[in-house]
Amino acid sequence: MIKTLGLTHIALPVKDVRRSSAFYKKVFGAKEMYRAADFIQVQTPGSKDIIVFVKKNRSSGKMLSGFHFGFRLLKPSAIKNIIQLIKKAGGKIKETGEFIAGEPYIFFYDPDGYEIEIWFENIPASLKTFN
Repeated sequence: MIKTLGLTHIALPVKDVRRSSAFYKKVFGAKEMYRAADFIQVQTPGSKDIIVFVKKNRSSGKMLSGFHFGFRLLKPSAIKNIIQLIKKAGGKIKETGEFIAGEPYIFFYDPDGYEIEIWFENIPASLKTFN
């Protein structure tokens, strides 16, 4: 087994790195960590993750079925205002609901068509390793 500190970054090929950065700033409060002509790295508040938006030169085809990435909410009530925020930022809602009672979720698409999940999971206090 390889021991790690967890996932550090994900690189996403996008049509417009500035548009993608702006979307993730509006929806997640992401901060730019590094900017170059053909890529921008952002980090979401309170985390050590990095999302890298890389300028793609040509169409890469359709997204793989089932491919998505997700963000975990701090509290379930936070989902209430997310739909309008996503739409206003340029995203498209796919689906909302609850996995089980008290665990709401939303699936949506960013401007490049990446599917993103935001959800709340009731984790017993004894299993929590982060705040």
